[in-house]
Amino acid sequence: MTRVSFWEVRKHMPAVVVGSSLGAVVALEVARMGLRAPLVLVAPAIGFGSRWAEKLPPEDPPVFFHHGEGKELPIHRRFFDDLARLEEAREPPPVPVSVVMGRQDESVPFAHVAEVWRQWEASGKLLEGSRFVEIPSGDHGLIEHADAIAGEILVAASLRV
Repeated sequence: MTRVSFWEVRKHMPAVVVGSSLGAVVALEVARMGLRAPLVLVAPAIGFGSRWAEKLPPEDPPVFFHHGEGKELPIHRRFFDDLARLEEAREPPPVPVSVVMGRQDESVPFAHVAEVWRQWEASGKLLEGSRFVEIPSGDHGLIEHADAIAGEILVAASLRV
């Protein structure tokens, strides 16, 4: 999926790449493949694969709620195995990044994403203009906070890479 996303981004050359949840993990990997646009990561599912690989029910494929579709959908076990091998939190991306995270996220632990951000800050490798935006009442979908997300996209679009 990251290769396809990388080629689509290269084809269209967007000013900003935005990813939500697992799409944010894809955006991080695309940035590491050489993308030269700022990132806005909305409720990034950092650590999702490793958190879920051990908890999966025995049936294949397990069924999970898909926020975009608003219903449960099957996801094959290989998807989780592939995600568990990623090291998306290893270091900050090589482009400016904004993370928009709801403190009330029921799918991705806020504390985990905030800790990854602190590690990225401590590394000294976060690029100028990078920001962590906490939405105190925000859940995983952040639907009621679209204006805050739009604002972060506009800020990111003004950054030079």
